[in-house]
Amino acid sequence: MLYTEQIKQVITQLGADLVGIADTSPLKALKTDPADLLQHYTRAIAIALRVPTDVFETINDQPTPIYATAYQTSNRLLDEIALKAANHLQKQGYRALPVPAAQILDRQNWYGAISHKAVARMAGLGWQGKNLLLITPEHGSRVRLVTLLTDAPLDVDGPIENRCGKCRLCVDACPVDAIYNVNTDSHYSSREEALDLQRCAEKVTVEFASLPNIGAPMCGICIKVCPFGRRIKATEAA
Repeated sequence: MLYTEQIKQVITQLGADLVGIADTSPLKALKTDPADLLQHYTRAIAIALRVPTDVFETINDQPTPIYATAYQTSNRLLDEIALKAANHLQKQGYRALPVPAAQILDRQNWYGAISHKAVARMAGLGWQGKNLLLITPEHGSRVRLVTLLTDAPLDVDGPIENRCGKCRLCVDACPVDAIYNVNTDSHYSSREEALDLQRCAEKVTVEFASLPNIGAPMCGICIKVCPFGRRIKATEAA
């Protein structure tokens, strides 16, 4: 436990907002690229970086240049955090592999080397929301994620309870009605169970990515409306 907390502290000091540890055994059921990505690793460290809440307040019906810059900067910072943490673990004699934060390897089916959201869910950072995104109690989906694989002897965190309930704010806000309003206790058996991925992908890759000063597939609308992590005025919190 002490060593695990030390590693989490190191990663937090590097700039992470949330850190959790997952056992890689159940993660081996995930699609990975390459297929044997997890072969040498017993633990997956999920690292989250918060995107400032007010960035999402700039979004109405489409992503904004401010959001695009924050999105891309967060990914770069996460890759730096994971790289430095990997070197730290390696100096202590352990294997460590940082998996890039936002690298898409299969653009037809929209897969990266591993699902950072699935790792983060198993590491207890949050639950899988109706919009398929990870929702954290502290920041909602206003986070970006990266994964660090290792064989270091770290204590595992467990998944937390889904708290979406009957909320349908993301369902109603989706500009292409892609979210089905289907809840899950743990995770969906497939992405298509929760949303129309093709409809969502077409919106963000064809229309939104071509907007001036955006240049990458992103949206942010369902993230903005999520009540978890929403900015609360001082008068409301009193």
